[in-house]
Amino acid sequence: MAIVEVTVIPIGTETTSLSHYVADLHRLLEDAPEPIHFEMTSMSTIIEGELEDLLQVIRRLHEAPFSQGAQRVSTSIKIDDRRDKPASMEQKLRSVQDKLQ
Repeated sequence: MAIVEVTVIPIGTETTSLSHYVADLHRLLEDAPEPIHFEMTSMSTIIEGELEDLLQVIRRLHEAPFSQGAQRVSTSIKIDDRRDKPASMEQKLRSVQDKLQ
């Protein structure tokens, strides 16, 4: 299972506020047919699932602001694709928390 961090930034919008774009992206993630798990943060979204599924989801996320009138979209992606053992967002956090005790 892979974990991706994605940030979608619409450019050329009528306002500096982007929360309505973020809300639309959240709805897209909730309705995704792919078996994914996601967590939104104040600066990006973290999604876990099979890499092929995640890439399809990211493409839809990138395209969404264009349908709302954005003239340009900048999308940043970080991929953590660990194949030596199962990995998840929860497992990664638990590993660090265990070391803090």
